[in-house]
Amino acid sequence: MKIVVIGGTGLIGSRLVSKLREQGQEAVAASPKSGVNTMTGEGLAEALKGASVVVDVTNSPSWEDAAVLEFFETSTRNQLTYEAAAGVGHHVALSVVGTERMLASGFFRAKMAQENLIKGSSIPHTIIRATQFFEFVKGITDFSTEGDKVRLPDALIQPMAADDVATAVARIATGAPVNGTVEIGGPEKFGLDELARQYLAARKDPREVVTDPNASYYGVKVSERTLVPEDDAQLGETRFETWLAAQAANQISSLAKGA
Repeated sequence: MKIVVIGGTGLIGSRLVSKLREQGQEAVAASPKSGVNTMTGEGLAEALKGASVVVDVTNSPSWEDAAVLEFFETSTRNQLTYEAAAGVGHHVALSVVGTERMLASGFFRAKMAQENLIKGSSIPHTIIRATQFFEFVKGITDFSTEGDKVRLPDALIQPMAADDVATAVARIATGAPVNGTVEIGGPEKFGLDELARQYLAARKDPREVVTDPNASYYGVKVSERTLVPEDDAQLGETRFETWLAAQAANQISSLAKGA
């Protein structure tokens, strides 16, 4: 089966392409690096020839409200148009758990617009809503830092490893379209504040995490369950503690090679 991964050279896309190829699928990594531009349509027709499935794991290069909306709307419209012409039978898109609960953010309004375009298309589809990735905990922590303090609420989050995201997307992409939404998440729930504390402790980072119920998540006010999936979510296996230990081991290995 030919599966075209739009955004196939990024954090999730590169892992997804590898996992699909390991399964014996014909996985094509499509991105501007390979001459495929979903904003202009350049290279899409050629990339989609003979494709059974298209998986969109792209992200906007800008978080500015107008730019991110233009990216997801234009990119998604172009993909769906070219997919219809090519006879693609399954459009899979990676979205975010809690999107409809965070529409105060332009980014999440753009993701909702993307989802609505897919739902309104004639192409069978599956929208995969994932929780935050372990790989982005640093970004959350840095965004919430003021001086030597990190201010975060204790709202729950159920993050997952990028490898587990790719595994779930590969499984869903090779299955039948659900014409709806599937949620995926990590095996454990944390308070946002506690997640940051564990991350900083593992990195021996001296910043202090202050639990602040009025603090935001990337500028959005969240309640206890804004960021967590429903009970029927498909869960990854990698625990945060295991991932942190692997990151530390990789860092030591890199330092040793550079010595």
